[in-house]
Amino acid sequence: MSYAVRFFACCLLAASSTFALAQATPPAKPPVGSAVPPAQVYGHLLTLLESEFVGAAEAMPEDKYDFAPPATMGEFKGVRTFADQVKHVTEANYYFFGSLSEADLKAKGDALKQLKSKTEIVQALKDSFTLAHTYVDGITPENAFIQTSNNTRGGQAAFGIAHFMDHYGQMVEYLRMNGIIPPASRGGM
Repeated sequence: MSYAVRFFACCLLAASSTFALAQATPPAKPPVGSAVPPAQVYGHLLTLLESEFVGAAEAMPEDKYDFAPPATMGEFKGVRTFADQVKHVTEANYYFFGSLSEADLKAKGDALKQLKSKTEIVQALKDSFTLAHTYVDGITPENAFIQTSNNTRGGQAAFGIAHFMDHYGQMVEYLRMNGIIPPASRGGM
């Protein structure tokens, strides 16, 4: 996916936060025309989409965590397994929402590659989302759109959320190929 397409997707994701807020039942709806803190907007969106992603990770049975579509089904040669999709997003969350040095990020990625059981992988994923919430909670009106070395805090959060939802779409396909309806498609969410 090109940078321009990803940037556009992130802009759409950030713009859709108002829609997402309208879909969920917020604790108290701010009056029309009032400013909503960026941490609240991004935090609500992160919570909503994290629920879908973690739900998908939990829905796949452990004996199917090594599933990847066979090359006989199309252009699937060399694609990540379901477990690798979850591990990739876990590592990416540390990149998008963390402040690890390049060496520490590599070490984190190497450690994640060693995880084998569904329980370990899902726990690592949940831990990475805890980090994501800490990052998002630190977004203020004053720092949300100030340029940092490679992005703004708001832009980085939007890109991180868009990234894991891209992989969520792939995981949904893997679940359905195994006859599993993703939790978010079952209703009640």
